[in-house]
Amino acid sequence: MPHLKSALLQVHTAVFLFGLSGLFGKFLALPAPVIVLGRTGFAALALGLVLVLGQRAARLRSPKDGLGMVLLGVLLAFHWVSFFRSIQLATVAIGLLTFSSFPVFVTGLEPLLLKTPWRWRDGAIAALVVLGVALVIPDYRLGSATTLGAIWGLLSGLSFALLQLFNKGYRQRYSALAIAFYQDLFACLSLMVVTPLAGLALGTREVGLLMVLGVLCTAVAHTLFIESLAVLRTQTASVISSLEPVYGVALAALLLGELPSFRTLLGGSLIVGTTLWASWPAEQPNL
Repeated sequence: MPHLKSALLQVHTAVFLFGLSGLFGKFLALPAPVIVLGRTGFAALALGLVLVLGQRAARLRSPKDGLGMVLLGVLLAFHWVSFFRSIQLATVAIGLLTFSSFPVFVTGLEPLLLKTPWRWRDGAIAALVVLGVALVIPDYRLGSATTLGAIWGLLSGLSFALLQLFNKGYRQRYSALAIAFYQDLFACLSLMVVTPLAGLALGTREVGLLMVLGVLCTAVAHTLFIESLAVLRTQTASVISSLEPVYGVALAALLLGELPSFRTLLGGSLIVGTTLWASWPAEQPNL
């Protein structure tokens, strides 16, 4: 079991890699479904190896659970396709920050789907994130690529919120690594069915980048995040996860020269700050 400092390093590294993944929408001149097909394929292979070598239980317990994993794999595919589509149409900053609106969707959907009570704090969080998203979007013309990118980013946030809510039941019966493996696998298979691959020529550079995205930014990042939970509270890890768009925007500025406008930074600060508030417990227990 890792020590506290090691666990903190693991979770920050994982969140850094999650933030880095957004840049591949710019690094790769490929359609978003092809990027996600490569990502999920390499991730499923790597996670499968982790499960086998670690001799971790991963067998599905019923056909119903298998069907559920298939459907959530399709939802995961849509989530990542919409995420990369957002970044390709707009910027890494807008894609990451509009995706970070997912707490609003969780706030609205959780009482409906899971019958949890509504709290005034949830309403305040939702309103602040909506305001932040309104500031992030610089142009409200429907024909604008930036606006379309923001819409895809919001759809990415909505699908991620649904994934989080629907996965709650599975987390009681399966490890997070097993869930990630099956959903990556079925996301890959679903995209293989619907993505036109005829005539697609991938060079060594594209394959290498897809491998880095799938193995390092997905499988390794997910494994590090899960391993850190052996020491850290889930709440602490969630707070650190709120830094994903911060890392991503900083990396985009450094590696791509994408400098966000003051308005985007203001809206992004509001979204990230509100997400931190939403993730932070009312009382501050030990890590």
